[in-house]
Amino acid sequence: PRYRALHRSVWRQELNLTPDERAALRDFLQWNAREENRYYRYDYYRDNCSTRVRDALDRVLHGAIAAQTQGPASATYRFHTQRLTTNNVLLYTGLLLAVGQLADRPITRWDEMFLPLKVRDYLRDVTVTDSTGARVPLVRSEDTLYLSHAYPVPDRPPRWWPYYLLIGLALGGGFCWGGTAGRRGPLARLTLLFGGTSWALLTGVVGLILVGLWGFTDHVIASRNENVLQCTLFALVLASMLPAVLRDRGWALRPARVLAITVAAASVLGVLLKLLPYVHQANVEILALAVPANLGLTAGILAWMRGSRGRPAA
Repeated sequence: PRYRALHRSVWRQELNLTPDERAALRDFLQWNAREENRYYRYDYYRDNCSTRVRDALDRVLHGAIAAQTQGPASATYRFHTQRLTTNNVLLYTGLLLAVGQLADRPITRWDEMFLPLKVRDYLRDVTVTDSTGARVPLVRSEDTLYLSHAYPVPDRPPRWWPYYLLIGLALGGGFCWGGTAGRRGPLARLTLLFGGTSWALLTGVVGLILVGLWGFTDHVIASRNENVLQCTLFALVLASMLPAVLRDRGWALRPARVLAITVAAASVLGVLLKLLPYVHQANVEILALAVPANLGLTAGILAWMRGSRGRPAA
């Protein structure tokens, strides 16, 4: 009833386990349920509620599942992450930002069983030796207890990068216009002040989180993340200085100019990395959003400074 109320589909598989294997599985689950054993360091891709079921079964089957699921998977970690989060664009974007290059490397079917439905699917293909010595399918029977259509999941991730690009161009164009026309009207100035500061603050905070995930946590999938070039810590400092820049405070102009150019250069470097053969991350949506926005912000700041009496020499 609870799963039905939550509109979650439920399938049941009966497995061909020998009496000894059933007893071993029971004993392991009882041991694992003890207070001192039940807690573990959760990893969405490598150690979650789905992989724990896979590993418990593989344990009593003496590695039979692992041995028969070493072939290439149908997709990467990122591919599945994207298609499973299309109903929440903020979560979709956040996960695109957070996972690094390792999410795009080839994985095996064993790895792919971090998804419950892949456990169901791949167990159908596993064969085991029964108590008579014969080879039999691991799954003896299967039936559907409840099938929900409330949350359809696409087979492939959506092609949303043009929408990210439109948003990035709109942001970058607005920031550039704010710096170019800001001295002639308050609306343009406020666009650069509030819009530019908010963007720099947002990307700077995201960059701080990405660096923290990469360098100070056990989330391996967050390492080697090219998105730190689009969301840099330099932007966080720039956000704190932008109000002073727009007041033409002489002390802020030169360092803000350096910071703005650095933000733009890092963003462009993220694009140039795509030319290298061994550096690849599927982050086209992030590039489409961040590169024009970062370049537009830098152009707007430099345009504003050109109209400042106290601007630094070129």
